[in-house]
Amino acid sequence: MKKSVLAFGALALGVTFSAPVMAADVAACLITKTDTNPFFVKMKEGATAKAKELGVSLKSYAGKIDGDSESQVAAIESCIADGAKGILLTASDTKGIVPAVKKARDAGLLVIALDTPLEPADAADATFATDNLLAGKLIGQWAKETLGDKAKDAKVGFLDLTPSQPTVDVLRDQGFMMGFGIDPKNPDKIGDEDDKRIVGHDVTNGNEEGGRKAMENLLQKDPGINVIHTINEPAAVGAYQALKAVGMEKNVLIVSVDGGCPGVKSVKEGVIGATSQQYPLLMASLGIEAIKKFADSGEKPKPTEGKSFFDTGVSLVTDKPVSGVKSIDTKVGTDKCWG
Repeated sequence: MKKSVLAFGALALGVTFSAPVMAADVAACLITKTDTNPFFVKMKEGATAKAKELGVSLKSYAGKIDGDSESQVAAIESCIADGAKGILLTASDTKGIVPAVKKARDAGLLVIALDTPLEPADAADATFATDNLLAGKLIGQWAKETLGDKAKDAKVGFLDLTPSQPTVDVLRDQGFMMGFGIDPKNPDKIGDEDDKRIVGHDVTNGNEEGGRKAMENLLQKDPGINVIHTINEPAAVGAYQALKAVGMEKNVLIVSVDGGCPGVKSVKEGVIGATSQQYPLLMASLGIEAIKKFADSGEKPKPTEGKSFFDTGVSLVTDKPVSGVKSIDTKVGTDKCWG
């Protein structure tokens, strides 16, 4: 009865379910920010395939939109009630979700943060992720080298994720600044910088519509803006649409992070100058392996040597390589892309 009530509550909050892959002794949950972003679609694909291979029963959940933490808390409650052995979580609110995660860990579940570290990071048992700070640095370095001497007079805008400043947002944003040569001040906070080249920040919720509106807002602040950092490729495409609407699409250098197939295609078409490609399918499949191992032996995953998390890799994708910044072209990026 309790499980039915919790399940109904989760549905009322917009959580989506997938049927268990198969009956099995080991149950796992995948909780993503949304079920529409291709990044999370690929994450679900990787978890589902690996669960089927290992005989793990999998349920997946997602918020209505990026930032919908309430649905994710309800999903964690459902996973605990269902007797899951572990949870793979991409948190919308990296601080606010911590009490729910603690409840799951206290109940004996292994909780692995995928892509987005919690705050504090050790609130989860492990983090499987791209080095998001490095992802930001790569596109920042590329933008700086591409502009050359003009970089010192650039007008830079930031299209971020949500007002809560989840860790993945902060790491990419601050990484870009470091790569571009901007002092980020407190590297754990967006918006405290005093570099005169920064036009401003706005949030996008990680989708095209949000990217378009945020770009329009920044253009009102300074129509001379010529560099845009975007949290992900859907936001980058929205920004491009806003620029194209006012005939400025050729005047602004857009960089992003994700490396989905639509994003790599946008790089090839010149919509995005460069993007840092990450590998969500690998994150999720390794996460399912870790839950199965934990269920069988009690062993928890260890971080990559020299890092505080398990690094699943990142590559800069561009057809306009610059000296000193290692990259792959869109042909190679297409072979490795997702979505």
